[in-house]
Amino acid sequence: MALGAALGAASGAAPAAQQYDAIVIGAGHNGLTAAAYLARAGRSVLVLEARGVVGGACVTEEVIPGHRVSFTSYIASMLMPTVIRDLDLGRHGLRMVACDPILTVPLGGGEIIRWWADPERTAQEIARFSARDGAAFLEVDRKLKALAAYLQPFFLESPPDLAARGLDRLREGLRLIRRFRRIKGTEIGEMVQFLTGSLGEFLDRHFEAEPVKRMILANNVYGKHGGPYEPGSAVGLLFHLLAGGDHAVQGFNGHVMGGMGAVSGAMAAAARGFGAVIETDAPVARVDVADGRAQGVTLTDGRQFRADVVLSNADPKRTFLGLLSADELPEEFRRDIAAIKMGGPAAKLNIALSGEPTVIGRAADATPLERALLTIAPTLEGAQRCADIARFGDVPEELWIDCVIPSLVDDSLCPPGHHMLTCFIQYVPYHLREGTWDERREAFTDAIIAQIARHMPDLPGLILGRTMLTPLDLERIYGLTEGNIFHGDLHPGALFSMRPVPRWSQYRTPVRGLYLCGAGAHPGGGVTGAPGHNAAMQVLRDTKGLRRG
Repeated sequence: MALGAALGAASGAAPAAQQYDAIVIGAGHNGLTAAAYLARAGRSVLVLEARGVVGGACVTEEVIPGHRVSFTSYIASMLMPTVIRDLDLGRHGLRMVACDPILTVPLGGGEIIRWWADPERTAQEIARFSARDGAAFLEVDRKLKALAAYLQPFFLESPPDLAARGLDRLREGLRLIRRFRRIKGTEIGEMVQFLTGSLGEFLDRHFEAEPVKRMILANNVYGKHGGPYEPGSAVGLLFHLLAGGDHAVQGFNGHVMGGMGAVSGAMAAAARGFGAVIETDAPVARVDVADGRAQGVTLTDGRQFRADVVLSNADPKRTFLGLLSADELPEEFRRDIAAIKMGGPAAKLNIALSGEPTVIGRAADATPLERALLTIAPTLEGAQRCADIARFGDVPEELWIDCVIPSLVDDSLCPPGHHMLTCFIQYVPYHLREGTWDERREAFTDAIIAQIARHMPDLPGLILGRTMLTPLDLERIYGLTEGNIFHGDLHPGALFSMRPVPRWSQYRTPVRGLYLCGAGAHPGGGVTGAPGHNAAMQVLRDTKGLRRG
């Protein structure tokens, strides 16, 4: 114990608050990423997590004793290779097995279509339904990967600064020119179409067979409010073709051994290895501000910690409307934050099984990797109807359900012979028009299982335990305001320089020394590590030379 603290304790005075260079609120994967980079740069860092485990919404938890699964996020698709390499996550236990196929979509009547990791193999699969679509897929895949490559660098750097002036504005312009110096005029048009157009119109323009459109739809619009015929809904195709995984493969999807909690566990180990301190069961009550500058934080138990820099991994609404007093922010900024669209629209169902369920139409000789995925996706028109129904507070009868049986690839998750099923459910309203989620949870769970059972008929008889996370549960347990997994909807008006709001896209905030490092900042949601990386880089630029001795 320091001498001052000892004298304070002896005299009955409150102990002096501990001082750090930086405090990170929330040990989600982005908070851990930011902490690791700051600690690697020699800064003293404290991470404070409200729950008893690190990871935020990137965790592995039990459904019943001995049966673990990725409770919220569940497939690694856009984890930045730079982050994996810089933090040496492989040395800290991260191991991923590439999904192949990337998608398996049942079409009814025992028919299944698959999106394989190899585009040529996917084209052959598509040709069973349309030879024209098979050829079109290869051309579309080539073009989309080329466009995604132009966006890739922006994921690990700050977006263009719309508030820049003078020489800074010139530098921003030169940076954009460098990034796009090789882009063709036709590619600019295609990029604008993707950022502003609808997925449905794109698919209708390029493909003729409904099964092919459904398969491509199934790899898009995850976590979005809108349907596939709404502007901006095509951008997900580009995001899912960014490079990910250990080897920077475009369009990478991977099963994480040990579940997604292994990603957070590796990041936490890296941060601790660089010297960061991580405290769990330590909910933050407020960010302490004096004279417009962050001074540190106060926990709900009254403890205080001090730092020159505070980074919040919480979403923008929870950060600015919950952890700060209204008089510490400009009213216009608070209004802009309050207007961010949240409201779901996802739920998650996790099930422990006594055996592997049978899938209608699946080949008897399918490999474990081939049996691990099943995405029950509606048609384009059906998905649009789901979005429209959910928009007004009703639960659609037919939902988008992405099913993964990770235990087929990773037998460490449960006892031999048993299996785990995790299901992402799309187009579920946070605000219900009738009833509450607590009242409707069990009936909703039964309805989801019944829909899955149309494709896995023996599923109900295999269930040992189940846990449904409604949008309300995602908010209450994981701190996601209104259950929004992306900390705010992903649409053209809320991406790049517009995220979280215009003029404040550089991770800084109106409170000096307070930064946003979570998915509410550029480039947004998904388990990427990019917002945490970028926020840490911004802090290091802003505080160069200010490290404590």
